[in-house]
Amino acid sequence: MSNHKVVRFSISLEPSLLEAMDTRFIKQGYTSRSELVRDLVRQKLAQEQWQDDTSTQTAVLVIVYDHHQRELNQKIIDLGHNASHNGLEILCTTHIHIDAHNCLETIILRGVGRQIQQFSLDMAGLRGVKFSKLTRASTFDTEQ
Repeated sequence: MSNHKVVRFSISLEPSLLEAMDTRFIKQGYTSRSELVRDLVRQKLAQEQWQDDTSTQTAVLVIVYDHHQRELNQKIIDLGHNASHNGLEILCTTHIHIDAHNCLETIILRGVGRQIQQFSLDMAGLRGVKFSKLTRASTFDTEQ
């Protein structure tokens, strides 16, 4: 934690909800209830940022696909080039071979949220794409 001021406040929860929180979250890696609450607030703020259709967002798209699917590689390349021409930035891609038939790619994107969302849907809709997951990132002020 940086040297900025921390404000303490209290919240009220039913005993069963507190017990469920402790059991499911605190015991699975959060170092404290405070860190869990901070993380939940950050997630909510990030979700709210993605509702703004005018601000620049960053995301990571993960896809798994069958590289034997006819013309799929070319369609993936074409979608990337078209997205770049329409103002969506593809910052980085990583490609690995999972096995003899399947590849995994991560694609780091920056652009308006709706463009990123559409790109993700376009990729997921390609024949031969077996898995697609968009992880929306957010920027936070240094004090968050």
